[in-house]
Amino acid sequence: MTKNLHFLISIFQSNHLFHSQIMFQLQLLLSILTLSFAAQSYSSTSQFSILQSNHHPKSNLLSISVTEFGAVGDGVKYDTIPIQKAIDACSTIVSKHRCPCHVIFPPGKYLTATVFVKSGVVLDIHQKATILGGSKLEDYPKEQSRWYVVLAEDAVDVGIIGGGEINGQGLKFVERFDDKKNVMVSWNHTGACLGDECRPRLVGFISCRNIKVSDVRLIEPAYWCLHVVRSDKTSICDVTIYGNFNSPNNDGIDIEDSNNTVITRCNINTGDDAICPKSSNGPVYNLTATDCWIRTKSSAIKLGSASFYTFKNFLFDNITIVESHRGLALQIRDGGNVSDMIFSNINISTRYYHPSWWGRAEPIYVTTCPRDASSKAGSISNLLFVNITATSENGIFLSGSGGGVLSNLKFLNMNLTYKRWTQFPDGLVDYRPGCQELVKHQLAGFMMEHIDGLVVEDVVMKWSSDESMRWNNPLDFRPSTVNSISLLNFYSRSYQEQ
Repeated sequence: MTKNLHFLISIFQSNHLFHSQIMFQLQLLLSILTLSFAAQSYSSTSQFSILQSNHHPKSNLLSISVTEFGAVGDGVKYDTIPIQKAIDACSTIVSKHRCPCHVIFPPGKYLTATVFVKSGVVLDIHQKATILGGSKLEDYPKEQSRWYVVLAEDAVDVGIIGGGEINGQGLKFVERFDDKKNVMVSWNHTGACLGDECRPRLVGFISCRNIKVSDVRLIEPAYWCLHVVRSDKTSICDVTIYGNFNSPNNDGIDIEDSNNTVITRCNINTGDDAICPKSSNGPVYNLTATDCWIRTKSSAIKLGSASFYTFKNFLFDNITIVESHRGLALQIRDGGNVSDMIFSNINISTRYYHPSWWGRAEPIYVTTCPRDASSKAGSISNLLFVNITATSENGIFLSGSGGGVLSNLKFLNMNLTYKRWTQFPDGLVDYRPGCQELVKHQLAGFMMEHIDGLVVEDVVMKWSSDESMRWNNPLDFRPSTVNSISLLNFYSRSYQEQ
C-alpha cells in the first residue's frame, strides 16, 4: 500500500498532473498509514490490565454491558430498552468523566428496534454477538428519514467495533421473489410510504463528527447498509458487508454530503452499489478508499446518481472488483461538478446481468447528462486512471453531453481484455437514470462522446477471437464531439483463448 502511494506521488511530482490538493491528500494518507502501523506495533507490545470492573478490559476506556440492564440476547425477545439504557448510561459517563465509553454486547443475538447512539459512545460487539434489526414497521421511528437499526445523530466521537455483526434481516422484507429483481415493498400496504424503497437502512450516522466503524460485519440490510450523512472525519476499516445479491438498493457504503472519509480493507459483497458517494444537499470532498474487495450486481464504485453539488479530491487505490455489473462509475445527473480524482492499481472483472439492473458490464463508466428537463449537466474533469487491469464483456463508456463535457481524462498503463461468457443480450449502451435510457450501439473498446482532452498511454487492448462476438472497433467516437485526443503506445489485437 505505502509503495503504491510513493509511486503515485512520484508520478504527480514529475508530470504535474493534478492540483496541490491531491498531492496534499496523498501525503496526508501516507502519514496516516505510517502512524497507524506504528500505533498497531506499539499496542501489540504495550498491553496492560485495568482492575476496576467499570473499565474496558483491554484499555483505559469505561464500559457498560447491555446485560447489566436486562438484555437477554436470545434473538426472540426485544432487547431495545436494555440496549438504549446502556447507551444512555454510557452517555452520562462520557459527560461526567469526559472520556469515551463502550457499550459491550457479549455473545448472543440481540433483537432490537432502532437504537440511538450518543456522543462519546462506541458499540463494542463481541465477535460471537449479533444485533438483529426488527422487521416490523413499529420497530422504527415515525420519520422515514430515521429508519435505521442503529442511528447516531448530531454526535461526536462515536463508533462501532468488536468483531461482531449487525444483521438487518433483509429477506424478511421481500414481498415476492423474481428471477429478474426482487421486489421489497412489504410495508407498502400499511400506507406508511410508497415504492420499493419503503425499507429501513441498517446503520446511519447523520450530522456526526469523528466516526469509527471498524472490525464489524454488516449483514443483510433491507435497504442501504452503512449511510454517512452530512458528517466529517469518518474512518471505515476492516468491515465486511454482505447483502442479498438479488435485492435492489442494498448499497454497501453511501457517503452523502460528507467530507474527509477514509475506507480501507473492506470486503463488500452486495446486490447494489458498493461504495457510493452522493451529493444531495452539499459537496463531498476528500474521500479515500484503499485495499478493498468488491462484488456487486451494480456498480462497485459509483459517484451519484444524486449529484447536485461538487465531488472533489477522491483517491481509490488497490481495489479488486469481481463479477460486477459495472466497475468504476461516474453517474452525474443533477448539475454537480466532478474534479481531481485518482483511480489506481485496480483489478476489475465485469459481466452482464439482466438489463433491469443498471449497468452493461462496463469496467469504467464516466457520464454526465441531465436527469430530466428540469436538470442540467455537470462537468467532469481531471481524472486519472493508472495501473488498471480489466476483463469484461463490454467496453469503457465515456460520455459527456452538450451541456457538460468530459475534460482532461488520462488512462495510463492499462491492460484490457474483452470476451463474452454470459448469455445476456449485448449491443446496448446504458444512460440510465434519465438521459436516453437504453440505446442500441455497436460494441467498442472505448465508446466516447462530448470529450475535450483525452490521454491514452501504454494501453493494451485484447479481444477474444470468437467471431460471434462481433467486436472489431477499438475506438468508437464522432470527431465532431471529441477533441484533443492523444494516443501513445496504444495496442489493440485479438487473442486466442486457451
